[in-house]
Amino acid sequence: MLAKITIADYMTSHLLTLKHDTDVSVAIKLLLSHQITSAPVLDDAGKFIGMFSEKDCMKVVLETSYNQGLSGVVSDFMSDDLASVSADASIVDLAEKFEQSTERSYPVFDEHDLIGIVSRTDVLKALVSIR
Repeated sequence: MLAKITIADYMTSHLLTLKHDTDVSVAIKLLLSHQITSAPVLDDAGKFIGMFSEKDCMKVVLETSYNQGLSGVVSDFMSDDLASVSADASIVDLAEKFEQSTERSYPVFDEHDLIGIVSRTDVLKALVSIR
């Protein structure tokens, strides 16, 4: 039964996105205020170019410590070499992918368009839904 559940069934499709030139202090405040661990980063044309996550924020902390000040934009710290998943993939396949990586979430694409984000928490929600 779980194998029939797709990523599209549990992904978050209403996304907080960040522009590549957003100040990192603003981006961090947005992650905190929305209680999320990552957000997609878009270029000026609205195209997905990476993710800005809590892990990337650790780079900001270190850079701030070294330079005695908080500065920079999201594109200076974001991750752009990312794996992604397809909306029609099964939750079981996604669980296997999570089990083999340290990622906490993946961008979800339909063809070439970003349509959502799926997290480990979403996999757990799918699991408890079958009871």
